[in-house]
Amino acid sequence: MEDRVETGWLFDFYGPLLTERQRNILSLYCDEDFSLSEIAVREGISRQGVYDTVHRAERQLADYEARLGLLARYRRLTQGLEESLEILRGAPGEEAQRAQKILSRLLVEEEE
Repeated sequence: MEDRVETGWLFDFYGPLLTERQRNILSLYCDEDFSLSEIAVREGISRQGVYDTVHRAERQLADYEARLGLLARYRRLTQGLEESLEILRGAPGEEAQRAQKILSRLLVEEEE
């Protein structure tokens, strides 16, 4: 399950770089939580064909992440925003509250 979640994250970032067929099958696999057999029936191909498509797409997504690092950057950024926000929650004063609001807004924007 954990691998499927990680694939879903990578798919969110790099999905547009895949072929339409890979996107459709990976969307069913990650977003809709279909099994390989369910996808095979729906797409009219063999289970092995679905397996091959999913794993080829997963390798491509991992390769894109290794080269570009967008997901890792996103995770570092959101973690830093969350940590900074947590520090400011305990700080007194108007400037701390203003900074807290800015960080909250940035975090919401990043998570969208």
